[in-house]
Amino acid sequence: MKLWEGAGVVAAALVLAACTSSGGQTSNLSKIPDDGCTAVVVATSSEKVNLMDDLGRAFKQSPEHNALATCASVVPINVSSGTGAQILAADPTSWPLKDQNYWPTIWSPASTVWTDRVVAAGGDHLVPGAESFARTPVVFAVPETMATALGYPAKPIGLPEIEKLISDPEGWGSVGKPLWGSFKIAKTNPNTSTTGLSVILMQSYAASKKAKDLTVADVQKSAAFSRVFESGAIHYGDTTGKVLQTLYNATQNGAKGSGYVSAVAVEETSLFNYNLGNPDSHTVQPGEKLTPPKERLVAVYPSGGSMWSDNPAVVLGAPWVTPAKQAAGQAFLKFLKTRPAQELLPKYGFRPLDTSVDVSQYLNAEVGIDLAKPTIALPEPSADVVSAAIDQWADIRKPSAILELIDISGSMEEAAGDGRSKLDGAIDGAQSTLGNFRRTDEIGLWAFTTGIKSDYGANVVPVREFAPLGSDRERMKSSVVDLRHAGHGGTPLYDAVATAYDDMLKHAETGRINAIVVLSDGQDTDSDLSLDSLLIKIGSSAKEGTAASPVRIFTIAYGESADTGSLGRISKASGGQLFDATDPTRIDAVFASVINNF
Repeated sequence: MKLWEGAGVVAAALVLAACTSSGGQTSNLSKIPDDGCTAVVVATSSEKVNLMDDLGRAFKQSPEHNALATCASVVPINVSSGTGAQILAADPTSWPLKDQNYWPTIWSPASTVWTDRVVAAGGDHLVPGAESFARTPVVFAVPETMATALGYPAKPIGLPEIEKLISDPEGWGSVGKPLWGSFKIAKTNPNTSTTGLSVILMQSYAASKKAKDLTVADVQKSAAFSRVFESGAIHYGDTTGKVLQTLYNATQNGAKGSGYVSAVAVEETSLFNYNLGNPDSHTVQPGEKLTPPKERLVAVYPSGGSMWSDNPAVVLGAPWVTPAKQAAGQAFLKFLKTRPAQELLPKYGFRPLDTSVDVSQYLNAEVGIDLAKPTIALPEPSADVVSAAIDQWADIRKPSAILELIDISGSMEEAAGDGRSKLDGAIDGAQSTLGNFRRTDEIGLWAFTTGIKSDYGANVVPVREFAPLGSDRERMKSSVVDLRHAGHGGTPLYDAVATAYDDMLKHAETGRINAIVVLSDGQDTDSDLSLDSLLIKIGSSAKEGTAASPVRIFTIAYGESADTGSLGRISKASGGQLFDATDPTRIDAVFASVINNF
């Protein structure tokens, strides 16, 4: 799916992450204060929510605020950069929030690449004069012991060196560490993630041996080089936070370094947060204590140069931005360039535009940062080059082999709260995400409940046999509807996962992202297998340092009764992730987030 395709579906499906329970509800949003002040809602990328809160408080005490005719209150909400760009470029009135009080006055994506995309799509009136106020470079975050094995910090490490490690059959053995297996990287989906987009552009820069003036032809010629990078991806995602959280959990449980991943492409600020003990860069609550990881990550700044996330902010030229909001928003943007605002940035892992600000108290070697790097800043290419890189990624990204396992027990007939049953929501989520897969991706769909059986065993029935998608996309959409007419019994979750896992181990291939997506809305009630036995089964074959084709399990906890604890343990044992749809109205958004990994 290209950046602008399916905007109506994408806007509703992709997350306004952690800021909304979807379906137009706003129960998880920061409450707009009832203080008589003009509310300035700032739609911002996740890593800046904490920062925007602090900047909003400081703004209240500033001369810029005092010059306003009426007071103003800044209310940040978390919107991924790519999602914001998709909405603004396609239909600015399609913000998936019914309460228009939460429609943004200010948009602050991670990079001007997104505001430029909106302009290129004809939305220049929506983002007039977007200007940066903070910077953070894109780096490769590497566990310190692994970085040391590569010669860190003395030896320059560039993308060509990483490409050789990924392509070398010996992997880590080529640098004297054979027990560490292949060199694995984590990347994010460039359609929604600034980091993911920056890295595919950095790959084209490295392949063309350029540090500026990247062209569409350069991108096209870099396909073979970039394909190697994609082959090393463990899976993709909409944010680096979930990958970093999984890595953090592994190190906290006694692992020194991790066979899970060798390097994670991140913004420097994400590495900063990880080393403080906030791997997913969540909004830190008052009184919350952060625990630093047992092994820190260090920033490897590619010797050929890094892209920078330059964090623009702009008052939207949209009809819902009233004159009062316009004035308050402009005052806040003016404040962002002042010394007091710039001095707050390093506290949250950002480099200020004002280079006279001393950042060493926060950004230093203790948190894996080298302020003397990167030595080369790679410029943002033109919009047509960015488009070419995104289109190329769709062709060269690592292929997938995915088995979707959907609970059709009796509780799935319950209302989801948005006019659909929970089963209807699951069907809609599965159908709407089929566009993310390529013809060569291998897809299977199974249903599970009691009282059914197939050649695979009791309690599971294939809705679509595991096979390449090919030209079967529309037929699969129709097949998914068959779930509506199935009988609904109990929830043999553990038995179904075990059966699916055994089958996927037979299909798993080196060179593919092999995964099971499990959706369940309840606790196991009918399995012969215990949870502990299932976890032992998964753990015995999920040795990430040695398995050539691991099968990861991505679980969706669907509805308030979902067993998040057990589903989380199943995902963790396999090196996968748990996704939260305990508010069932969010299932479209959550399903899209899961599929972004593939």
